[in-house]
Amino acid sequence: MKKIMMLPILLFTAAAFAQLKPVSYIEGSQKLNGFAAVPDQPRMKKAGVLILPAWMGINDHSKEVAQKLAKEGFYAFVADIYGEGNYPKDTKEAGERAGYYKKNYKEYVKRISAALDQLIASGADANNIVVIGYCFGGTGALEAARAGLNVKGVVSFHGGLGKDASRPNGEIKTKVLVLHGADDPYVPAKDIEDFMKEMKEGKADWQMVYYSGAVHAFTEKEAGDDNSKGAAYNAKADKRSWNVFMDFLREIVQEREKPGKLEPGSTGRKKAGTEKAAEKKKTKETEEN
Repeated sequence: MKKIMMLPILLFTAAAFAQLKPVSYIEGSQKLNGFAAVPDQPRMKKAGVLILPAWMGINDHSKEVAQKLAKEGFYAFVADIYGEGNYPKDTKEAGERAGYYKKNYKEYVKRISAALDQLIASGADANNIVVIGYCFGGTGALEAARAGLNVKGVVSFHGGLGKDASRPNGEIKTKVLVLHGADDPYVPAKDIEDFMKEMKEGKADWQMVYYSGAVHAFTEKEAGDDNSKGAAYNAKADKRSWNVFMDFLREIVQEREKPGKLEPGSTGRKKAGTEKAAEKKKTKETEEN
């Protein structure tokens, strides 16, 4: 009986991620396994979003985000940072793996760049891309901005903000959005202060939004709901941060698209032609009368 009941659940799970396409690719000598989500009706300029997962690697949450974005008309790609054979089995290993890339940030940027190539290969416009990340991935999104990667904007959801003090602050050319839990115990006040200084000295176009009552990992349902643990899901912060992110994303896309209310994938030519035909018909009827 249990096997029979489990079958619909398994089929539902498979269907939920049916839109996602597994993509294997290489960075250096490391095999990586990401996921691409291609929209049925792409936006005019084929905007793309690269998703950098949290420290445990690709999970259901990052895949769900890719699907939501594809439904909105964006190309999306979930990056694999660790690579085959290096996926963490528990939080201890996740901390070690993530710690390596935080320290060796140039290696992190290489993995991000490799994933960007895959997003572009799936159909996204190379000049119309935004990088977003969660927790460890949020740190990666900021590193993409620091490295000057060709992206229109970066978004950090409850990500780490700090970098090694020996690294100088440089110019930040891309737009930056940080969505932060006001009670996050894993991001020290000093890191926030230094981050703000970095943004100001880099003459960045940046925003930082705080969410009251939210701790670390507030978008991750798998984190549970106990704030005392320092990491917990917060439905209100999750919803609000998503809306702010989507406004940020649409603002960037709008910069490259002509004003108007065109449907995704529409060129507007058909509508214009229809209006001209209707006007000609109306003129003819007036003359006959």
